Amino acid sequence: MIKRIVDGSLDELPAGVPRDDLIKARLELVKRLKRVARQAREAHAMDLYLPVERIDGMALAASFIVSEPLAVPTAGLGSGPNLRSLRPQASHSDEVMIDGAVGFRMDGVGEADPNREVDFPSRRVEYILQIPNSIPEKWVAISFSTIADGQPDSEMADILVDLFDAVMTTFRWSHP
Repeated sequence: MIKRIVDGSLDELPAGVPRDDLIKARLELVKRLKRVARQAREAHAMDLYLPVERIDGMALAASFIVSEPLAVPTAGLGSGPNLRSLRPQASHSDEVMIDGAVGFRMDGVGEADPNREVDFPSRRVEYILQIPNSIPEKWVAISFSTIADGQPDSEMADILVDLFDAVMTTFRWSHP
C-alpha cells in the first residue's frame, strides 16, 4: 500500500527532476508514511485516512484516525463514563450529537515533539462519540491533525478543520 501511494505521488512531480532527487524523495516519503502508520498503530487506530493526491500541485499535510479511546474511567460514575470523565484538556470543546450519538468535539494545538518525530505544531480536532446501544458503553475517537501551512492558527488550518467538520457531518453508524 505504501509503495503504491509513494509511486503515485512521485508520478505527479514535474518532468526533469534529477534521478538522485527522486530517490531521496522516495526514501523520505516512505519513511514518513511508515512513521505515520506506526504512530496510528500505537494509538490503537482502527482506520487511518491520509490525503495522498495533490490539489493544485500541493500536498495536504493532514490526516485523521478512527480509534477506540484506551482508558475510559468508570469507577464512581454509576452505570458508565460520562462526557466530563472522557474530556481531556483542549483549547475548546463542545458537546455534539452525530448521527444520534452523544459526544464532544475538541479543538486545540499540539506542540512539536522531536521525541516523537513531530517537527511542527499541529491543529488538532477530535470527536469522541458514544457508540449507540453498546453494552457496556463504548466510545470511539475520530482524531484530525494538520500542520496546514506551518501555522496551526492560520486561515489554511481553519479551512482544513472546516473540511474535517464537514466530513464528520456525513458520519453514520452501520449496525449488523
